[in-house]
Amino acid sequence: MKHREGPHLPSPRGPVSAAVGAYLRRTGPLPHDEDVATAAAYGDDLQLALHLCYELHYRGFEGVPAAHEWDPDLLRTRAVLEHRFLSALRADTPTHDTVEEALAELLVEPVDGTGVTHYLRDEGELWQLREYAAQRSVYHLKEADPHAWVLPRLWGRAKAAMAAVEFDEYGGGRPDRVHARLFADLMTDLGLDTSYGHYVDAASAQALGTVNLMSLFGLHRALRGALVGHFAAVEVTSSPGSRRLAEAMRRTGAGPAAEHFYDEHVEADAVHEQVVRHDVIGGLLAEEPHLAPDVAFGVDATGHVEDRLAAHLLTEWRAGRSSLRTPLPPSDTSHIS
Repeated sequence: MKHREGPHLPSPRGPVSAAVGAYLRRTGPLPHDEDVATAAAYGDDLQLALHLCYELHYRGFEGVPAAHEWDPDLLRTRAVLEHRFLSALRADTPTHDTVEEALAELLVEPVDGTGVTHYLRDEGELWQLREYAAQRSVYHLKEADPHAWVLPRLWGRAKAAMAAVEFDEYGGGRPDRVHARLFADLMTDLGLDTSYGHYVDAASAQALGTVNLMSLFGLHRALRGALVGHFAAVEVTSSPGSRRLAEAMRRTGAGPAAEHFYDEHVEADAVHEQVVRHDVIGGLLAEEPHLAPDVAFGVDATGHVEDRLAAHLLTEWRAGRSSLRTPLPPSDTSHIS
């Protein structure tokens, strides 16, 4: 995994992201609120603009001063972007009445699944697995980081359990086992560039939305319940999905590191799912029972944005088209037979 101060600023996808990028470069003003209000809530322009704002809290961008992280004008614009996104999520997400109902649906594996991991396991080709990795790299090269923001906002049983899961995500004290490192190794097997943020320009709006959701929940104490719900949804669905992806990697000969990343998640996330459901959620709601609707919303909103990404991937792949905004260059595949 290549490291540097931060990735290059990605190319704009519309007037809102162009204005945010220009402001970060100190070459133009921030977008008008009216422009944000007319941008599609799940579209390329708004999702990239949010990504630009949120990345300042991770590694930032090359040439952008670190002080921009707390620039008051930029934070005001980010709040307008977030309101647009969160309002759409609340309006569009099918919600369950209780946390138990929201999780119960995820705990039942369909006999004849039709999702992305089923498709990749059964008929996916290597080029589609590479695209999937490129799309997911926007998150997996910082895996667990958005969830770490919830730790200071928990206490007691919930904090201890969340810290234990995060410790595993960060390799249990071993840098070679940090999950972001393992994903970079997977990308190397697939002939992909492992530089942080390299595939943001190519990633779909739907992929950016899945990551922006985590940052939105993580950066707001008021949404701590939603972040816990998001984390639970990820852990509940990760183990069976990872098993299918490991089988897809083996079937296509993707490579040992590509197989290992998902094999690792099959076992680890089966344990994490129990800890998150019983101790993180259980501990949080024992202390703050009024957060139950937020936890359920976090579970359901995660399903909503993941369903949008799945629909995009499967529509493009079944039509024989690339799911990326710019297809992967041929040179990336030169070492794969």
